[in-house]
Amino acid sequence: MDHRTAYCHLIASVLAADGIITPNERAFLSRVMERMGLSDAERDAVVHFEGADRAAEVARELPESLRRELLDELLSAALVDGKLSPFETRVVGELTRELGLKE
Repeated sequence: MDHRTAYCHLIASVLAADGIITPNERAFLSRVMERMGLSDAERDAVVHFEGADRAAEVARELPESLRRELLDELLSAALVDGKLSPFETRVVGELTRELGLKE
């Protein structure tokens, strides 16, 4: 898994944290995957969470500035539906620690 796919997997994990992925959340993920230049196969892996268990490990290798950018995008993903669930808050907190960033 490359860094682009890992980045998208982490976004997807926040979007799915509350058990519901809204149309706005799907559109958000689609825009991120488009921006990252993911192939159809990579997109399919992301939406089916194939390999998602390694995403934080791969993303942790990014320079700190890019990990902070990812954290900003994770927060945006959590808020895209206009609601911040406790599940999304927990996942963002866990990913913050896994990425080696302070909360």
